Amino acid sequence: MSLNAAPTDLTGKVCLVTGASGGIGASTVAHFAALGATVFATDIADSFEGPATYKRFDLLNDTDLDKCTYWISQIKPDILFNNAALFAMGSVLDSGDLNQLDRLFGVNVRAFYAIMQAAAKSMVANGQKGSIINLASQAGHRGEALVAHYCATKAAAISYTQSTALALAPHGIRVNAISPGVIDTPMWKSVDALFAKFEGKAPGQKKREVGEAVPLGHMGTPDDVARAAVFLASEQSSYMTAQTIGVDGGNVLR
Repeated sequence: MSLNAAPTDLTGKVCLVTGASGGIGASTVAHFAALGATVFATDIADSFEGPATYKRFDLLNDTDLDKCTYWISQIKPDILFNNAALFAMGSVLDSGDLNQLDRLFGVNVRAFYAIMQAAAKSMVANGQKGSIINLASQAGHRGEALVAHYCATKAAAISYTQSTALALAPHGIRVNAISPGVIDTPMWKSVDALFAKFEGKAPGQKKREVGEAVPLGHMGTPDDVARAAVFLASEQSSYMTAQTIGVDGGNVLR
């Protein structure tokens, strides 16, 4: 029996990573570059250290969002890692709730969709059989009392992944998503502080609790998610589209 193993090599591919300045985004930039890709990266940070050509865009600003989608048309990505997102918490009884909704949906859904659409148009125009990888979350599979808007945005990411995959399948473009669970990124410092505020927990308590509650017994790392991104970017996943992969240590059973 001969084995026809598909490569994970990304040499010659142009990859775009959004939300690239830390955690999952930065790790994915490093993985894509290590596998030979030419990587472009964007975030709201003023500077970026990593093996990528970087541009700063504020995705809540329509002028910046237009500039970002134009930039995408110029770099012609074969692979999009659509990762930029905001996180926030609050009670549904909070009078400032709609302001939070506007911000989270503005980045996590509106800008998310605009960037995905720009990459898809570029791939179709240039005849590229590309791969779009959207970042969802375990929060997109179930509601959480203090994280209503974030959960809703990530559910939208999963739904848009499915619909876009069906629309782009005739063009040979694959669209999949990754749903990370609790991943030990720098963002968890602020997340833990929010839980301390809303649930009356001691600093560090929530982070410890969620790690211990994972069936595998610990939080994941950005590299765990980046490796799944490599799989979806490469020929290893050539017959996969419209799917959402859980990288969550068994937290959500699908």
